[in-house]
Amino acid sequence: MAIRVVRLGAARSPDEGLRLGTVRRPPRGVRKENYAGQDYFDVWLPELAPGAKLVSWALSTPFTDLRWARYVKSYRREMRAPDRRRLLELLARLSHRTNFSVGCYCAREDRCHRSILRALLAEHGADLAPDRG
Repeated sequence: MAIRVVRLGAARSPDEGLRLGTVRRPPRGVRKENYAGQDYFDVWLPELAPGAKLVSWALSTPFTDLRWARYVKSYRREMRAPDRRRLLELLARLSHRTNFSVGCYCAREDRCHRSILRALLAEHGADLAPDRG
């Protein structure tokens, strides 16, 4: 059993399981009943997305290494809130019993909150599927 970290909208992998959208907003121009069918997500979980102010800041200017480091620090600070820590713990424990995935729309995982989320889940003891690279 394991968690996959995926790009929302990309084709699903075999045995991926339930797909959780860890994004601030649902996909534009897609009807709610089509989210799963178009490989976005089965369940929307915005609690694991960066806060609105952090998203606005991140989208305002392309990332440099320094801006990325600041973003990582800010997102990790947001994820230390008790409700978010409990959610990370829940997902980590579920990963030992079933397959599921978490994801975001960004093309590059290495400059997306999902790369940080992958690390946070690992720090909480989650079973993670190997990165498809």
